[in-house]
Amino acid sequence: MRNIAIFAHVDAGKTTLSEQLLAHAGAIRQRGAVDSGTAHTDRLPVEKRRGISVQASSATLQWKGIQLHLIDTPGHSDFAAEVERSLWAPDGAVLVISAAEGVQPQTEVLFDALKKARIPTLLFFNKTDREGADAERALQGFRELLSPCAAFLDDAEGMMALAAEGDDQAAEDYLSGVLYEKKQLLPIIKNAMAQMQAFPALKGSALRDEGIEPLLDAVIDYLPAPQGTENGPLCAVCYAASQDPLLGRGLHVRIFSGRLENRDALPYQNTQRKITQIRLFTADGRFQDAGKLSAGEIGVLFGLGDIPVGTVLGDSSLLPRPMELGVLREPLLSVKVTPLEKGKETDVRKALQELSGEDPLLSVAYHEETKETTLRAMGSMQLEILEEMLRTRFNLPCHFAPPQLIYRETIASPAEGFVAYTMPKPCWAIIRLRIDPLPRGSGIQFESKVSPRDIALRYQHQVENALPLALRQGMMGWQVTDVKVTLIDGNHHEIHTHPLDFVVATPMAMMDGLRRGGTKLLEPMLSCQIWAPEGCVGRIMSDIVKMRGQLVKTSHTGDMARLTALLPAATSLSYPEELLQLTSGRGGMTARISGYQDAPADVHEEMPRRGVNPLDTAKYILAARSALEGDIFDR
Repeated sequence: MRNIAIFAHVDAGKTTLSEQLLAHAGAIRQRGAVDSGTAHTDRLPVEKRRGISVQASSATLQWKGIQLHLIDTPGHSDFAAEVERSLWAPDGAVLVISAAEGVQPQTEVLFDALKKARIPTLLFFNKTDREGADAERALQGFRELLSPCAAFLDDAEGMMALAAEGDDQAAEDYLSGVLYEKKQLLPIIKNAMAQMQAFPALKGSALRDEGIEPLLDAVIDYLPAPQGTENGPLCAVCYAASQDPLLGRGLHVRIFSGRLENRDALPYQNTQRKITQIRLFTADGRFQDAGKLSAGEIGVLFGLGDIPVGTVLGDSSLLPRPMELGVLREPLLSVKVTPLEKGKETDVRKALQELSGEDPLLSVAYHEETKETTLRAMGSMQLEILEEMLRTRFNLPCHFAPPQLIYRETIASPAEGFVAYTMPKPCWAIIRLRIDPLPRGSGIQFESKVSPRDIALRYQHQVENALPLALRQGMMGWQVTDVKVTLIDGNHHEIHTHPLDFVVATPMAMMDGLRRGGTKLLEPMLSCQIWAPEGCVGRIMSDIVKMRGQLVKTSHTGDMARLTALLPAATSLSYPEELLQLTSGRGGMTARISGYQDAPADVHEEMPRRGVNPLDTAKYILAARSALEGDIFDR
């Protein structure tokens, strides 16, 4: 068995390659095409219409007696979260690179993610039929920009050089002019791939059906089989979700250890969720009944309700690598969504919550006071897709307000916050906090200088645990960061203090301190990779200055230049479109959040508060005691 995922910069030909792999393995009778909307791994109506992958899709095929689970991932950077979750499932990867354009900005982002996850990777230089394509030049670009440890499989000397990098005997033989046969070379290369120190490459044209079977052979030969035993304890990760018209919500899972069967009950948040169906992926997106899944397998579980993507079923300590959200990209935009038809607000909220179950980073929020629904998204392309999905999948045409950039805030000067939560009885929690600013990127730090005699340790832990909730909204409505919070005084009462009094009191003390110290706005900064023809570099450098950005470095490959820049998101969100026009379609840009820095003094952005402000003490306490509708914390 092999579990593999295919990754690529947008328009590198990844979906066309997936189509050819399915065809050569006999999984489909007729090859589909992206342009005509018939690609088998583009299954959503929006994907077929637009010719762009927005969700990862899976298929099962056979090649030379080996079962392959194939995951085809989106290429557009707005769907980086979908790509990121796809990294949780495979044991090996194929990174597709255009032989015409070479390494592009998103290629570098994907390669970094694969290296961090330590997923052995094959390279496939596609589009060798294109005018100006040069696979050798593209490989050299990969060596210069990403890793020198790459060679074509049909280059005997290059592969021997790869083997020599990490094997003493191979190094000695290589220096003596010896070239190993494949049988002797294979285990050395596979070991180096597991250490992310070798990246064998192939070339071909998915459009012209060239190089497909050598790639399938290489997947079998060089990418690892899954580990784990079905007799061990259960460990599985839910890496995606989809909606089936008959079976309902399906969770895509990878089993790392143990097994699952129909009718198994799984514990989740103090409940038992029973699996009603277990299916395998087929090439046409319909499912094949399986009845069980064992260690190493990938499949779909039905009947588990709203268990979110990212959930680990069973023993998380058995995961082979961390399963993190928001590493490739965090949401940048907040947008208000309003149904065009009155009375459909609840339906829209439910639809968005269903979509957020498939993409946890959407982060849907409903604001009780304003009766508004907002969501967080990656970029304009994702918002366009979401708007279309609401209209076509849920029959809910909606208006998306102009998106607002997501800022953060921090305390402007050191201050103390105080609360004496002693009324109305019964309650008792007295807290005095000191809030100090920290350098950018420090996050939240907590320290207590209070004796357990004054505030019991369990209540001090409550204060610390309540901080993330208390800091979700500062004076300007943004999440507060880069502060150190020190508990310096306070007390509990042996009789009157109730278990959650310090959880209720912490936001009041925090907001009192933020009010006294004042807060300042922090704007998101993007680390950008810009790829453009040499002749456009001068104009791009001028644009970087106009956007209040900083040029970090430049490099050159052939007649193309790569610029790394740090740009404020506020000034650069629309720049990818400008860049395409400037470079006549030859340029590109990818970006990821690199952190937050102080916004210019003339920038004033606020987010309407969600829920009750803890500074409105009486109303807040009533809300905290569930006397008012809604929740004291924004969830």
